[in-house]
Amino acid sequence: MIALIGLLLGMFVGFFIPIHIPSAFSAYFSIAVLAALDSVFGGFRAAMEKKFDYLIFISGFLTNALLAAFLAYFGDRMGIPIYLAAVFAFGVRLFENLAIIRRYYLNRILECNKNFIKKKGN
Repeated sequence: MIALIGLLLGMFVGFFIPIHIPSAFSAYFSIAVLAALDSVFGGFRAAMEKKFDYLIFISGFLTNALLAAFLAYFGDRMGIPIYLAAVFAFGVRLFENLAIIRRYYLNRILECNKNFIKKKGN
């Protein structure tokens, strides 16, 4: 419930409060957002598996976002697109977590339907 409230509050802030990111920092910010989204989906997955820990979530959220932004900045300074490694790593993890979450809820829906059909048949 807290995560849903946080998500709705974040969406409200994002849509209705204008925050301007300078174009020079847009690449760093986008990588940091991708890393943060990876942490959020990882948190949902951990909660689903009843392994969620706030300390691990918050530390992972901040560390992933900072590391991704640093990789983008460092690579930009060296003239090497290191940010692509972060995009690949966090993108793959994000889609893996999303697939696991999707399968979990689909299985729950199918199980509820089976139980409903059994009760209806009796």
